[in-house]
Amino acid sequence: MAQEVRGVVAPGKNEPVRVETIVVPDPGPGEAVVRVQACGVCHTDLHYKQGGINDDFPFLLGHEAAGVVESVGEGVTEVAPGDFVVLNWRAVCGQCRACRRGRPQYCFATHNAQQRMTLTDGTELTAALGIGAFAEKTLVAAGQCTKVDPAASPAVAGLLGCGVMAGIGAALNTGGVTRGDSVAVIGCGGVGDAAIAGSRLAGAARIIAVDIDGRKLETALRMGATHTVDSRATDPVEAIRELTGGFGADVVIDAVGRPETYEQAFYARDLAGTVVLVGVPTPEMRIDLPLLDVFGRGGALKSSWYGDCLPSRDFPMLIDLHLQGRLDLGSFVSETIGLDDVEAAFDRMHAGDVLRSVVVL
Repeated sequence: MAQEVRGVVAPGKNEPVRVETIVVPDPGPGEAVVRVQACGVCHTDLHYKQGGINDDFPFLLGHEAAGVVESVGEGVTEVAPGDFVVLNWRAVCGQCRACRRGRPQYCFATHNAQQRMTLTDGTELTAALGIGAFAEKTLVAAGQCTKVDPAASPAVAGLLGCGVMAGIGAALNTGGVTRGDSVAVIGCGGVGDAAIAGSRLAGAARIIAVDIDGRKLETALRMGATHTVDSRATDPVEAIRELTGGFGADVVIDAVGRPETYEQAFYARDLAGTVVLVGVPTPEMRIDLPLLDVFGRGGALKSSWYGDCLPSRDFPMLIDLHLQGRLDLGSFVSETIGLDDVEAAFDRMHAGDVLRSVVVL
């Protein structure tokens, strides 16, 4: 039987969000209903609200979530009612050419629930990243649920669902950071700080944080950066080279996603070094680099989509590391709030006042 719950809806482009009554249908084949316990406020949700993703309004926002499976549909075997799960937006298909080649982290046919949640008048909602977790309960594909150790707090576990995983994965999975490496991270918001934490976890010897905001640079030091560069006052390329013996970093991660920062990342890496783009550009952005420089510097230019993660592999591992005290996921949580506070949380995010606000239900 369908259930009615409270959820945060973006009704139209740049309109304030509203808490509405949401109708959650019973799970169909391959689907699950999850009772949401916590959900982080991610910049992607703000992009949805601003119309920066698409115009399929109204949106049910929220996607960095953890909770408990309440019910499952026909054919679901990977999770069961009562399981504590982190939600992800990449339920792999197991059948596409990437999955058949043993690379499910690159699945080309990821999927979401087939049914849509609605408003009480029948208006269909578009769930942010196929999740829609600024709600007391949500309907997802069962493959979007990753079972993890319930000893972890939902407020920190849910952050793996997007930004923290994107940053850690950019360092560990895409960038291949390893012991003794030098790493530079351009842009020290939530994703950039997660890349710093991931680089520290991998044993990088030198981790250089670059930003224009002194507050963010202070936070980056707490996350594991060994050096900081204020790029308002200093050429970041020259500063990174100076901090790496004149050579440049082994791995440079662009967590901003602008042509200017990508060019800085390109020239701030060592010969045969790696550039990782994890910041999300907008459609009109272009990059112009001399092809001879691309050829002559060697190395690799990579894009990291969701940190090249495989949730079933990476989420439980990172939760275990957190519970062992080796990965402080709690340091990403600036504040906990309620569903009614999401609009104000967007304002604080835009002002750079928080690393992550987390809705706790």
